Amino acid sequence: MTDTVAPEPTPEQAALFARVRRMMLIAGLTSALAVAVVLIAVGYRLYRGEGSATAASTDMTAALPKGARIVSTGVAGDRLAVTLDIGGVTEIHTFDAKTLKPAGKLKFVIEP
Repeated sequence: MTDTVAPEPTPEQAALFARVRRMMLIAGLTSALAVAVVLIAVGYRLYRGEGSATAASTDMTAALPKGARIVSTGVAGDRLAVTLDIGGVTEIHTFDAKTLKPAGKLKFVIEP
């Protein structure tokens, strides 16, 4: 069998090869840095100190005003909204979804 021998590169070709190697090294390091940043961000979000809303169970009893009835409930972002009908007056009570602490109240009345 005959072996194919590649001729020695010219100085211009050698400079081009060196330049391509340097650019590939820069691209590889940049990609590795980007992957590391993404992994760090994911790790931070998974293991930060706040914990998960589903991990902690919170039991709470809320007292409704006399004669009130719950019309609807809903979740909007990190808020729980409860719509109440209190003797013909509509109120919306909002609570923090994680802690169930009251966040606000909106009352609707009919103008005279």
